[in-house]
Amino acid sequence: MIRKIFALSLAAVLALTPVQAFGKTVSITNVSYDPTREMFEQYNKIFQEHWKEKTGEDVEITQSHGGSGKQALEVANGLDADVVTLALEYDIESIENAGLIKAGWIDNFDNDSSPYTSTIVFLVKKGNPKKIQDWDDLTRDGVGVVTPNPKTSGGARWNYMAAWAYADKKYNGDETQMKDFIRKLYQNVVVLDSGARGATTSFVENGQGDVLVAWENEAYLSMRDYPDEYEIVTPSVSILAQPTVAVVDEVVDYRDTREVATEYLNYLYSHEAQEIEAENYFRPTNEEILKKHRDVFDLSVNLVNISEYGGWNEVQKKHFADGGIFDEIYER
Repeated sequence: MIRKIFALSLAAVLALTPVQAFGKTVSITNVSYDPTREMFEQYNKIFQEHWKEKTGEDVEITQSHGGSGKQALEVANGLDADVVTLALEYDIESIENAGLIKAGWIDNFDNDSSPYTSTIVFLVKKGNPKKIQDWDDLTRDGVGVVTPNPKTSGGARWNYMAAWAYADKKYNGDETQMKDFIRKLYQNVVVLDSGARGATTSFVENGQGDVLVAWENEAYLSMRDYPDEYEIVTPSVSILAQPTVAVVDEVVDYRDTREVATEYLNYLYSHEAQEIEAENYFRPTNEEILKKHRDVFDLSVNLVNISEYGGWNEVQKKHFADGGIFDEIYER
């Protein structure tokens, strides 16, 4: 009789408990861009704990990193990604255009689906032997510049547009002079890697060039790893770089991972995650946490918004599409 009562009680408990979660492992893949490697390595650990506590499930997370434009193309061509965390809105739109992400994705998460931001800075050798202070210095004779290829790297497109914004202010919108300025800058480029991490390796580990044009977080990571060898220069004008995130609808629907994929991106906005983002030198969108780290981030820099140039669709067509301004000015 006691056994029967126990069995009935257990059955009642199980009926009220999401029993399918316990002992189950769910797997997701995050396709990201180059400089997020270290940050997601930390974030994935806290998300696994969060998901286990929330659902009882274990979650395995596979990471893929590379140049943002190249990563977007891989997903559009069939690389299974439950979520994408890429360098800019346009790269996710290209996956939407391939039919894998539903329209309106940018409104699915706060801050236009951008849980953290960054900007573009210069990394130079200790003591700044070339006396590099601003974008003008990158056009001088004898200065070797390292930046990735904007055809394959989202970060490289932010780099280019930060320089374009400076030239715009310098020449009051005169595009002939602005193009000449950008042409001179790219004539000084000594290596055009496919992604931001490759460019960092070329400069920091291989010793190529005099200045690396880089994501702020990538520059700080290099400073952390080589504290006595490099320093950061913040230009007078830079750009508000907004990496964006999205659930890949086509993939999560057939893999039945929508719930965990959505929570994976939602949790990037949590206090715990925003602290990890700040520790990895991304600018948190939580203003309170950002101000807490103002000793690291220069909050006074003039950050231009990409919307001033019509947004990424317009910028892509004008500057980076085949036959665009970049093709016009970059001659190799």
